Amino acid sequence: MLFRDVSGYYDRLESVSSRLTMIDLLSEMLSKASKDEIRALVYFTQGILAPSFEGVETGMAEKMAITSIAMATGFEQKEVESSFRKTGDMGKAAEELAAKTRLRRIGTTKPSVERVFQTMHKIAKTSGQGSKEVKLKLLAGLLAEATPVEARYVVRFALGKLRLGIGDATILEALAKSGTGSREAKTQLEHAYNLCSDLGKVAETLYSEGMRGIESFEAEPFSPIRPALAERANTFEEIMKRMNGRCYAESKYDGLRMQIHLDRKAGRVEIFSRNLERLTEMFPDVARAALDETTAHSAVFEGEAISYDDSSGEFHSFQETIQRKRKHGIEEAAEQFPMHVFTFDLMYLNGKSYIGMEYTGRRAALESMLKEGNIIRLTDRIEARSSPELERYFNTAVGSGLEGIIAKEPGSKYVAGARKFSWIKMKRSYKAELSDTVDLVIIGYYLGRGQRAEFGFGGLLTAVYNKERDAFESITRIGTGFTEEQMVFFRKDLGRSRSRNKPPRVESVLVPDFWVEPLHVIEVRADEITRSPMHTCGKSDYKDQEEQGYALRFPRIVGKGYRDKGPEDATTTHEIVEMFKLQRKKKIDDG
Repeated sequence: MLFRDVSGYYDRLESVSSRLTMIDLLSEMLSKASKDEIRALVYFTQGILAPSFEGVETGMAEKMAITSIAMATGFEQKEVESSFRKTGDMGKAAEELAAKTRLRRIGTTKPSVERVFQTMHKIAKTSGQGSKEVKLKLLAGLLAEATPVEARYVVRFALGKLRLGIGDATILEALAKSGTGSREAKTQLEHAYNLCSDLGKVAETLYSEGMRGIESFEAEPFSPIRPALAERANTFEEIMKRMNGRCYAESKYDGLRMQIHLDRKAGRVEIFSRNLERLTEMFPDVARAALDETTAHSAVFEGEAISYDDSSGEFHSFQETIQRKRKHGIEEAAEQFPMHVFTFDLMYLNGKSYIGMEYTGRRAALESMLKEGNIIRLTDRIEARSSPELERYFNTAVGSGLEGIIAKEPGSKYVAGARKFSWIKMKRSYKAELSDTVDLVIIGYYLGRGQRAEFGFGGLLTAVYNKERDAFESITRIGTGFTEEQMVFFRKDLGRSRSRNKPPRVESVLVPDFWVEPLHVIEVRADEITRSPMHTCGKSDYKDQEEQGYALRFPRIVGKGYRDKGPEDATTTHEIVEMFKLQRKKKIDDG
């Protein structure tokens, strides 16, 4: 499949706002790919070279792109910079200059999707002395063969800024239609995706084996599973009602969620975060313990990692625990902040997937594979048959300095990548203010005014994720509560991806000084959820000035920086609506 054809579809997709039209266009494009091309095409459409957990990136910066564009078109670098300043989009600058190139094209090569993709892989894999020059020449070579529209997407992809406005949910629906003729197969495809976190692999399986391959998809080591999530409840009575009068309650730790994969025969262990980021080198003590403190030949299990004071045995706060997540000084940090991993679920053991097994069976198997150890331990739990019993256990957990409890239905299966009432969390924060913190996606920021002018930062515009629309809907502007350190951090970090143009998947009436790609998630606490026409969260038509959306009253950021979550794992519109209902019910109950 020629990259020129793909670029044509991408160009059309950029001008489309209707999600159904997007799905139709994507489906049409995907249907033209062969089974050998579909994996690369899906990755390209996601704007990645490999699944996120593999951490493969081109390593190209804007200055390098400017040099490559100049090499490919014959323009001076200052002329490329001028075009970039005018458009604010390096891809558009490449397109503009490719259309009036000063160099004669050599030959009539028409690069395929596979060739462009493999060249990008070469750029990503090139390292060491002289690597910068090699990267520049590889990118310039592609651009010299590219049409102007192709040049736009080649450069954007190289910089990690494809800007199609298409999320994984939309790609899944288009895949379902292209592979089966109906969008109804999306549910099975999404299940497979949740088991492997690799959309390219799912697409390749569909195109090679059909739905039979998708339906037989199983979890396996070293393909991280998208984590199961818990719902919320405000009362112990509600939890017991949803659990039909019986549940298991586990202690909830305020730590770093880890998914541990091991293969003893290969001597291999991998550790992934909640956001499926590979953490193995950062936690060598945990990796060693996975082999030393279990009897498993192969396994996938998860737990909450939390650091503690070696002399007193007391747990550290999350802010202290997160200091273990670093690239330098790892052994020193391991000594300063030793870890316990409180494991709570098992998804795979000795060649068998446990995803479809009931909770009680998974827990029993988890217990049987653990040795007595210092690092990996089981979460504490009780079996509860009444709300007073559940409340007593909650009070004990909170009194011990823990975050709360998770109630689990005995017969529930592990629901990868979804939030279900088979798991329900109750946290100590539910006793005050808004009944939980929320995780919001940053979609823009404001410049500082008055005393904040020197920091160049005055606040954030944030959003929740609407899963049904595959869009980010604004919910609140956060303008207070920032430390000087945070203001400097946000200005510097968000400034790297700022834009005057609203990102395609963002729905907002408010306009910040600068938009940013919806990539970063922060934890936020507020006094309550209110109705407001100024925010698009929960609106059926975000442009409707009369319809009421949902907003947060007196929001403030929790923690120092970003959460370990992807944007699609942030709090959803549906959750906000449900939290609003719980909040209203609590006000009525409190009289």
